[in-house]
Amino acid sequence: MTVEKLLVANRGEIAVRIIRAARELGIRTVLAASEPDEGSYAAQLADEVHIIGPAPAGKSYLNAEAVLAAASATGCDSLHPGYGFLSENAGFARAVTDRGLTWIGPSADAIELMGNKSRARQAARAAGVPTLRGSDGALTTDSDILGIAEKVGFPLVVKASAGGGGRGIRLVTAAPDLLSTVEIAQAEAQAAFGDSTVYLEQFVHRARHVEVQIIGDGVQVIHLGDRDCSLQRRQQKIVEEAPAPGLPDNVRSTILASSIELGRQCHYSGLGTVEFLYNPDTQEAAFIEMNTRLQVEHPVTEMITGLDLIREQILVARDGALRLTQEDVRFSGHAFEFRINAEDPENGFMPSPGTLERLQWPGGPGVRIDSGVVAGSAVAPFYDSLLAKLIVWDSSRDQAMARSAGALGEVLISGVKTTLPLLKAVLARSEVAAVEHHSKFIETTPDLLGASA
Repeated sequence: MTVEKLLVANRGEIAVRIIRAARELGIRTVLAASEPDEGSYAAQLADEVHIIGPAPAGKSYLNAEAVLAAASATGCDSLHPGYGFLSENAGFARAVTDRGLTWIGPSADAIELMGNKSRARQAARAAGVPTLRGSDGALTTDSDILGIAEKVGFPLVVKASAGGGGRGIRLVTAAPDLLSTVEIAQAEAQAAFGDSTVYLEQFVHRARHVEVQIIGDGVQVIHLGDRDCSLQRRQQKIVEEAPAPGLPDNVRSTILASSIELGRQCHYSGLGTVEFLYNPDTQEAAFIEMNTRLQVEHPVTEMITGLDLIREQILVARDGALRLTQEDVRFSGHAFEFRINAEDPENGFMPSPGTLERLQWPGGPGVRIDSGVVAGSAVAPFYDSLLAKLIVWDSSRDQAMARSAGALGEVLISGVKTTLPLLKAVLARSEVAAVEHHSKFIETTPDLLGASA
């Protein structure tokens, strides 16, 4: 496939990251930008900029026809969707390839399969991936919902088949609430995703979120290690690390091997992430979902492998074959990623748009900043509040934590409120150092959410 002129269909730090990776491969880039992003840092780095619409994402970054028209108008032969927006839209991926462009991502069929969480769960089971107790596929009008729930056990969760990323989930603690919750979840799923199907799944208390990075070429699939993304707020990750700490060897081996097998069975090409819930009490991990795109947290994997994942992603799409074998992948040290968002901790973490009056990033060995802003940039209210990702590597987890504390302390941002106080407070917790945290840790530790200094 040809990848000589690449349309970058995204914005912010991930657009900058893709442009840099493409430039190193000698690939020209065109940034598909909304009107307010015309002067963004990503726009300054791209070889060309093409405006695809006004500020609302639905009229620009989510407007598939506008993005495809930008590729045609600028003579691009390939398209990288980044993450979010249209990156997991199977219809868009199919439209890109139908127009003769190289899609930097997995096939539309793989996106479609894994985008339906109940079908993905069935595919995972078929591949030997451990799964939680739950309904056998989506509930139907003939399903004995109460009977299925009794076998699953309470508490359980009702999950939208088309959900994902923490969206479309409702907890049920007792049988009397089940049928009404299913009805509400079906209505919400129809409104949010255009698909009312839901399924039941076991709920795990104090679970950790671990995941496996894979890359394939449709035939060969390898893993690039695992990550822990348990430190979340409102089901959105804020701190990630690699490798996942404290996993028993047999659990790690199981999730790595079964993730590869899942990729093989769905003829996976490109980067993908298989996500699991890990129960420290039973020392068992079970499949949650597979994300068919580049992940926000991919830099921690890059730091412990020395690989440029976006470069590998582009090369697989261009050459149709992996250049790496499993034996080529080497792991070293430990890395953390901290998502610095323009949000106000003293005001319920509401978005904090404005102009960045001052920016000072940390430096030194093992310290990296992925950002789409510079001093003077405007933080628009229309999009995700992510300003930058601070990524820190060192030879051990303890040393990486110590280096992270210093790096967070060097960050200076003025003009908008940020989540830096929360990140510092989380890193300082003894539970995090001892790997006693879980996916509800931040929300169930009140003094953390009150962190403001």
